[in-house]
Amino acid sequence: MRNLNTVMTHAQAVDYFENETMPELRAIEARQDGNPDWPLRCETWNNWTDSLCKDGEISDWQYENWSHPPSCD
Repeated sequence: MRNLNTVMTHAQAVDYFENETMPELRAIEARQDGNPDWPLRCETWNNWTDSLCKDGEISDWQYENWSHPPSCD
């Protein structure tokens, strides 16, 4: 497990995800059937936080313990 000097907070990550990623996902959903695609949302969050961890922007602990944002519940 790595200890990082500075990391993104969960609140910052959720804010970014909600404002930058969710509009794209909602557009995909609108083209499909207009209903929320919960698996797509959760998988996108998981893949994105995995990339944050691999890039050293969040710690291993954060990656393993963060909950999904409200848009994924």
